[in-house]
Amino acid sequence: MSALVLGIGNILWADEGFGVRAVEAFDRRFVLADGVELLDGGTQGLYLVQNVVEAADLLVFDAIDYGLAPGELKLVRDGDVPKFTGAKKMSLHQTGFQEVLSAADLLGRYPKRLALIGVQPEDLENWGGPLTGPVRAQIGPAIALARQVLAEWGYLVTERAAGDEAPGLLGYELDFARYERRSA
Repeated sequence: MSALVLGIGNILWADEGFGVRAVEAFDRRFVLADGVELLDGGTQGLYLVQNVVEAADLLVFDAIDYGLAPGELKLVRDGDVPKFTGAKKMSLHQTGFQEVLSAADLLGRYPKRLALIGVQPEDLENWGGPLTGPVRAQIGPAIALARQVLAEWGYLVTERAAGDEAPGLLGYELDFARYERRSA
């Protein structure tokens, strides 16, 4: 694989699910060129090392706590994304993801390009709750930004044709529309 588009997070903790919901929306809206893979990484932590070391380029969606206004997006690239757990904790569950990046580096197979698209969460305490309004509103802008980053890297990303449904990354009851239907 040339590029991996990865969403990480826990959909059971409100805004912590942003990364998974963003990659799911990306899949519904866009068709990717050969060599680009989408992955719902959920909370797999070190189990993601296998996928990361196979990617020349890595784009990640995640909930990031930078102390910004709820729903604010931030793009971090390459060396500005810390690899080691001693660095500033950026993600709400980044210890696992930092370990993934560190392991890839130690294996000598760190992605040549890395982009992290994060959103500032508003609510992380609502067990079983949906994304908050400010975070949900940033899914569209986040996937548009991801498309732009992939285009800068030379990957073709096209809109799905009307009626062309994505196969879906999540099980029936866990996809965004069904899981969060009560909050719409």
